[in-house]
Amino acid sequence: MSHRRILSLWFPRLGAERIMRAKRGGMAGPLAVIEELSNTQVISALNNAAVSEGLWVGQPVRDAHAMCGHLLTRSRNIPAEGAFLTALQRWAGKYSPWVAEQAPDGLVIDLTGCAHLFGGESGMLTQVEEDCTDMGLSVQLGMADTLGAAWALARYAGVQAGSDRSGDAISQEARATRARAQKRTPKDSAKRRHWTRGGAAPQTVTLPHGVARIAEPGQTYGALAPLPVAALRLEGTMVSQLNRLGLRQIGELMDQPRASLARRFGRGLVMRLDQAMGSAPEPVSPGSAPDHFAVRLTLPEPIGLIDDLMAGVDRMLPRLCARLEARGKGVRSLRLEAHRTDQAAEVVVVGLARPLRDPARIRPLLEMKLDQIDAGFGIDMLRLEALQVEPIHARTVAGHVQAGAVAQQRADGGTGLEDLIGRLGARVGLEAITRYHPVDTHIPEKTAKVLAAAWSEPAENWPAAPQSRPLLLWPPELVNASDGPVLSVQFRWRGQDWQLAQARGPERIAPEWWLDDPNWRNGVRDYWVVVTSSGARLWLFYAHGGGLSAGWFCQGSFA
Repeated sequence: MSHRRILSLWFPRLGAERIMRAKRGGMAGPLAVIEELSNTQVISALNNAAVSEGLWVGQPVRDAHAMCGHLLTRSRNIPAEGAFLTALQRWAGKYSPWVAEQAPDGLVIDLTGCAHLFGGESGMLTQVEEDCTDMGLSVQLGMADTLGAAWALARYAGVQAGSDRSGDAISQEARATRARAQKRTPKDSAKRRHWTRGGAAPQTVTLPHGVARIAEPGQTYGALAPLPVAALRLEGTMVSQLNRLGLRQIGELMDQPRASLARRFGRGLVMRLDQAMGSAPEPVSPGSAPDHFAVRLTLPEPIGLIDDLMAGVDRMLPRLCARLEARGKGVRSLRLEAHRTDQAAEVVVVGLARPLRDPARIRPLLEMKLDQIDAGFGIDMLRLEALQVEPIHARTVAGHVQAGAVAQQRADGGTGLEDLIGRLGARVGLEAITRYHPVDTHIPEKTAKVLAAAWSEPAENWPAAPQSRPLLLWPPELVNASDGPVLSVQFRWRGQDWQLAQARGPERIAPEWWLDDPNWRNGVRDYWVVVTSSGARLWLFYAHGGGLSAGWFCQGSFA
């Protein structure tokens, strides 16, 4: 019976070495990658030169600069580190197709039945180390029958189980404390403080290539027993609790009754033990490649007419839409590449208002862009690629309330507005097309917000206003009228005298007291619908004064 073999790769300096690779050797001195934790800047990754200076991961940046005055620092870029780890996952596919990421700085490979292709397990580990050296990466490896054991060997092989400096540990170490403090180097001090925090990542240890990192088939218990309990992928608080009870090695933990461990520490501890020993399954699940939708058409003779280009599009577009439909996706951004005979390429990009996979609806948008293509001496290859895709979910409209919406969908298929937005967007850009959506507020100028039409749904029900609202709204403009809240017969606005013919009101609107709106600091307003002798219908209000002086203002006009 063949044993399952798992290889774990740990890149302890991934963040710093990624930056050094990007700079192509331009950083030869100490380098630290920093991040902010609890309003404090701490080190998240170091290169070899910084480690030799006695710095450690988790150290405050101000302390690191005090120890190493010529230290270079860079901010941590978590998305970039994730993308770099994904690239390393593709590289590790040369050893086995079953490769999975262990964020933020590790990989795991299921090597069952693959090691003999590289000269055995020892030969494979040597090959992996050589590849990582060529890439400028530091790596620590561990191989065992289970994922948990391989993870522990990669990170904790050769690390001695320490104490939490409590209980009997204090009495055992007290006599030698002063002597060691005088002889301790800054580097040793850094290691000690780093380890006593409990549950943190261990310091990297240089080991000779051999059994120290490889647990032979069936020898998982012997390989894990001397390792610290933190090698079981436990939380720091649980590691500290176990250390205070005198349980510092995995072997000591395995000798304890499982029932008592589960009652005191929960089933998580027992589960980690079972996973490390192989009693609980923990498969390696490789990440699936992202969906990529593209089709290509190679032409026997160069073409240059728009009709010929559309004939090529008509052959490619149905194939692309069929692939999208098979995966339940729709395209939101589409790119057409026209490769010319002189090795140049003309590219046009089309954005869609909704994710689509209907060739008949996408074709007109592409046709509008073809006049931007310069055929030159001829085009011999066309390529159509979906740059951005989104899932398309089936919609079911039911009930009497949506009867009008159902009738509209039956009339035009529910696509007329979307197609219009798509065609206008092909000319002026989708970001230039907006629509209004209702907002639940009683403030007149805040009752609607502007959204991009291509990335929003039409509003179905607008809330009814307590009183009629003007068609046009503008910022309040000063009106010269009486000083009091009584509407005068004559008033002056925009340099013109107006005669009052009819008025309806007042409608009192109070400001939002929970917000400090500068436009409403003049207090409560009384709104009036005013009809002038010339027939103009205006929306006037009297501000009673709050933080500002009182007075009359005009804010809108009715149709």
